[in-house]
Amino acid sequence: MNKKVEAAMNTQLNFEIESAFVYMAMKNYLATLSLDGFVNWFDIQFQEEMAHADKFMNYMNDRGGRVDIRGFETPQNEFHSVLEVLETSLAHEQEVTRRIHALMKLSMEENDYASVSLLQWYVDEQVEEEDNFTRLIEKVKLVKDAGLYMLDKELATRVFVPINPAQ
Repeated sequence: MNKKVEAAMNTQLNFEIESAFVYMAMKNYLATLSLDGFVNWFDIQFQEEMAHADKFMNYMNDRGGRVDIRGFETPQNEFHSVLEVLETSLAHEQEVTRRIHALMKLSMEENDYASVSLLQWYVDEQVEEEDNFTRLIEKVKLVKDAGLYMLDKELATRVFVPINPAQ
């Protein structure tokens, strides 16, 4: 495996794990508000981020790379509103997108086409992630307390769909 790409991929997979803990902290803040649907939504975000990290690790192991798990920043645990949680989430996903694009650029510069192929999945995933949070922010801005309760019920129906490692 290309060593420059391996190092950058290790940085990204650790950021994916850190992202999972960001969402775990948000989930537990939302639990203090008794918003079970939002808790469910963010629990699934946690699971997805761990699956994203796992996908990187499996890929690196398959290519003979060395996975290097590192420490993580303490996530933000206090918020002032559901809207703040969602806006913070969107900003976080935009940072993930920036990092994935940089990793894609590096892989292309290094002619690591297998990594380019893998990263295309992450590029597509980030479009979905940013769209999900953008739509939630728009909905929260449209609703009042009764609407927040209805949106919470909608979010409670989300289920985790494991990623297909073959993609």
